[in-house]
Amino acid sequence: MFDNNLVRKNTHSLGLNSQILANKPIIELDEIDSTNNYAMRLIDADSAQDGMTITAASQSNGKGQRGKQWTAAPYQSILMSIIIRPPFVLSEQFTLSALVAVAVADAVQQFCETSEVKIKWTNDIMLGDKKAGGILIENIIRGSQWSYAVIGIGLNVLQSHRNPDLPHATSLKMASGNDIEMMALRDVIRLQIFSLLEQSIDPVFLLQRYNEYLYKRNQLQLFNNDEKEWTAIVKSVTKEGKLVAAFPDGSIAYYTHGFQNWVY
Repeated sequence: MFDNNLVRKNTHSLGLNSQILANKPIIELDEIDSTNNYAMRLIDADSAQDGMTITAASQSNGKGQRGKQWTAAPYQSILMSIIIRPPFVLSEQFTLSALVAVAVADAVQQFCETSEVKIKWTNDIMLGDKKAGGILIENIIRGSQWSYAVIGIGLNVLQSHRNPDLPHATSLKMASGNDIEMMALRDVIRLQIFSLLEQSIDPVFLLQRYNEYLYKRNQLQLFNNDEKEWTAIVKSVTKEGKLVAAFPDGSIAYYTHGFQNWVY
């Protein structure tokens, strides 16, 4: 497992690896349509910098996976986008996705030490069987070059009551029973991402860590699409980002995100 001892010891002093964060600019906003949209506008205007972070207290049009909207209570959630120049080739897009998911999961685990943190394929952050957050990475590809990636992170932190309209959602506070220092958590998440990027972590080891966090791994899970429902045992995720599932007859399926629904 990745060694988080150094991070954990300094979580609240934020003195850990301060040079990594000191050189990464951050823009803090009260309200925006979407931090990812703001980041994209910076890139379009040639005003973006590698490692630049945009945060907002509230969003009017937050983005989720597959065109869905991400809704978060104002001033109770981490809403953040990080602009990076990916250190990977185009064929390794899932490597970046796995890196970010592992970094966020590691950070959340530090603040919710007694909770079970999992990554639901591809990039949902789970506490137990409830969703606490999600990650959306949008890429800028110019010709054959992967010029930029915008890493969007939404994380429920301080919500103290369940929303009846979102029965599968939770927050770090609800899961841990503790008030969470949002600024401290935000900086630990950023630090984890930047540290892993700068360390050039072996993709094989990174995928192993991702699969260790994989939600429902080695368990029977219900799936559906517009035509039917079925069950299969979740086994792992490949380096290309495909979910590997096993059926009772021994056959194996490889699912691409977006072609079926993972039922809670």
